[in-house]
Amino acid sequence: MIRSLAFTTQGRLHSRNVDVFLMPTVLNDTNLFLWVDLENPTPEETKMVLEDIFHFHPLAIEDCVMVSPSPKVEEYLPKEGDSFAPHLFMVIHAVDYSRKDGVFDTNELNFFLGKNFLVTYHELPVRSVQVVEEMACKGTVHIAKAPDRVAQRLLDSIVQNYKPALDELSLEIAEMEQAALQHPGKETLNRILQVKKEVTHLRQIVSPQREVLARFAQGQFKLIRAHMVPYYRDVYDGLSHIADAAHGYADSLTAILQIYLNMSSNQTGEVVKLLTLITVITTPMMMIGTWYGMNFHDMPELKTAHGYMIAAGVTGISTLLTYLYFRKRNWF
Repeated sequence: MIRSLAFTTQGRLHSRNVDVFLMPTVLNDTNLFLWVDLENPTPEETKMVLEDIFHFHPLAIEDCVMVSPSPKVEEYLPKEGDSFAPHLFMVIHAVDYSRKDGVFDTNELNFFLGKNFLVTYHELPVRSVQVVEEMACKGTVHIAKAPDRVAQRLLDSIVQNYKPALDELSLEIAEMEQAALQHPGKETLNRILQVKKEVTHLRQIVSPQREVLARFAQGQFKLIRAHMVPYYRDVYDGLSHIADAAHGYADSLTAILQIYLNMSSNQTGEVVKLLTLITVITTPMMMIGTWYGMNFHDMPELKTAHGYMIAAGVTGISTLLTYLYFRKRNWF
């Protein structure tokens, strides 16, 4: 699906869903800026927009179409014989803030940013794109004056959407800490390992993403106007806080896992202690029973008139004395 929006340099919506054959005309108009959003496009739509209209660099198109596990940013400047305009290609991952099915999902969002155009490409719906599109069409905050403004607002919205998921993750980690102390079972262990895997995935996404935004915050790209650099720096600061929080969550989960192992070890020790006490307390009974269970013909005790009662009494008294001894030492 292709969605396109044309804005004036004052940030007002000029036209919506521009016909594909009119896009080159809009691009040649210095008073307009074109935003094209490709959501789960067909191969024909991808080729038409990325190759036939914008003539992006083949490597950028290849990175856009293929799934990129890590965020990245590349600057493409035309050389002799190239038909594309100078542009930045960026891969960013937006978070699924609802954490459906207990999995920390992310959606890949690709940017092509030029002087008077912005092309976004994503396979799945991205909430940030929808929100920024509505804001740009309303024109209340004039974010659509230039592509670098819209790109900054998209990045800021993506970073903001991490926070509800992090808050939910924080509550879940607190619950797991209680579960590790009170119910250190197999289910708790599986949940700890699952969330630890999610946090590791989050750190793998956020860390390189922070490196990408650091280049914008440092003003390394000429397509980002100087007065927009502080706004990108603010987005970078927000992502840095998220990276620090993810690092703290990883440390917390490691500590919770250690608590779980300690509690499991204590439980195992209690079971072993109980079994040992049972074994020791029943030792007199087993010794006497084993001794007189031999039933040799020449054992004089077998001919005693009250031998059974004597053996039972000795067994009971010795077992009771053993129990009282351990009870006095507070071993159970």
